[in-house]
Amino acid sequence: GCSSCPPADRWLASLGQRYSPARVVPLALHVDYWDYIGWKDPYARREFSLRQRKLSQLQRLALVYTPQVVLQGRDFRGWGTKAFDQAVARINAQPARARISLAVLGADKQGLQVEARAELLDRGDDAALYVAAYQSRLESRITAGENRGRILSHDYVVLEWQGPFPVQGGVVERRTLQLLPGASAANSGAAAFVQNRGSGEV
Repeated sequence: GCSSCPPADRWLASLGQRYSPARVVPLALHVDYWDYIGWKDPYARREFSLRQRKLSQLQRLALVYTPQVVLQGRDFRGWGTKAFDQAVARINAQPARARISLAVLGADKQGLQVEARAELLDRGDDAALYVAAYQSRLESRITAGENRGRILSHDYVVLEWQGPFPVQGGVVERRTLQLLPGASAANSGAAAFVQNRGSGEV
């Protein structure tokens, strides 16, 4: 809903061209607390607003804002600079702390059927698995607010979010993740990650 969001959307869309999924998995979680301005974001979810607030509390941040980039569970303000590339390189140079596999078992009108497995490689008492389904090449016709009159495009928009599933001792989850009617396989995907709920670290 804010004028800063379209540039952030374009930057997020570029990550899929600049990085392989083995290095970066972009996800856009649209929040609903700007809906009061007069235009309601069709992809916004209250649970995403609550998630943002929870992560902010863990970092003792005084406020939530948009567009916010969260990297490894932490607020990252240098997202449009070389600092992001440097941070991604540092993250990918570290050994994995969990082993994760994700398989799409099928797709139909109900969505994607997936199987996610996770196992911790070191101690993580509050580690949990999350799975999500997303779509790209979505559009919004903005009718109010700072972007009024514009048609905006969005990629990696999370439409279904499930978890937390405790990982202690390993976990296997078979789930159906809903997408929008008529979603194409080329513009859809699923993601799975393990996060420490006490620290926010992915």
